[in-house]
Amino acid sequence: MMNEFVTAIPKGVAAFTATNLDDIVILMLFFSQINAVFRRKHIVSGQYLGFGALVLASLPSFFGAVLFPRAWIGLLGLVPIAIGVSRLLNSDEEDTEEEMTEQSEPSWFANLLSPQTYSVAAVTFANGGDNIGIYVPLFASTTWESLLAILGVFFSMVGVWCYTAYRLTCLPGVAQTFTRYGNQLVPFVLIGLGVLILIDSHTLEDRGLTVLALVISCMGLIYLLRLAKTTSSKALLEQIPALYTSVKADEN
Repeated sequence: MMNEFVTAIPKGVAAFTATNLDDIVILMLFFSQINAVFRRKHIVSGQYLGFGALVLASLPSFFGAVLFPRAWIGLLGLVPIAIGVSRLLNSDEEDTEEEMTEQSEPSWFANLLSPQTYSVAAVTFANGGDNIGIYVPLFASTTWESLLAILGVFFSMVGVWCYTAYRLTCLPGVAQTFTRYGNQLVPFVLIGLGVLILIDSHTLEDRGLTVLALVISCMGLIYLLRLAKTTSSKALLEQIPALYTSVKADEN
């Protein structure tokens, strides 16, 4: 029993490292976006939430079943694409949010339920096609003792990954680069990530799933365009009183 527990630890470290190397870059991008409404708590909570969902999706293999076909999991690549497009269309709104004054500190539970946390969790889960592909056979070939050891290693490594990514963004050169180009870079990285997930999961090789992906994409794009138009109109209306006051002041 002890021997299985000990051998499971390096196995867990190897499996986590192999499937989450790309998450370091994604986490660095997230940490470079920290402001008054997007905090470190949202990133760490979202990373744990998304990774926990990946583990839950893989656990049925421990009992001899596979929950999701990989091609269907690939449809989750639409999530980072949608988030990236949304950021491109609402960049001005995000700049406005960054200038907002800080409010009272929300509770841990409120952070867990925040849309910022869900955005990070969605990207983490959508990027986890390889994770599930590796975790399914890994869990299927383990005992209870090994499974507990591997899960302990996995969730400890999530914290290590978050800390490492945050410390890397604190390096002067890295921090300056991500701060200067992060806002412009993140949307395209997310869109590219989503496309890679769709391709890597062989989702687009299935005609039915390809049609479904196109339908969802079109519906999502229409919704985002309408939302961006509504937001722009609202912002313009909010500026009218200030413009009117300015004109009156010039006339006087």
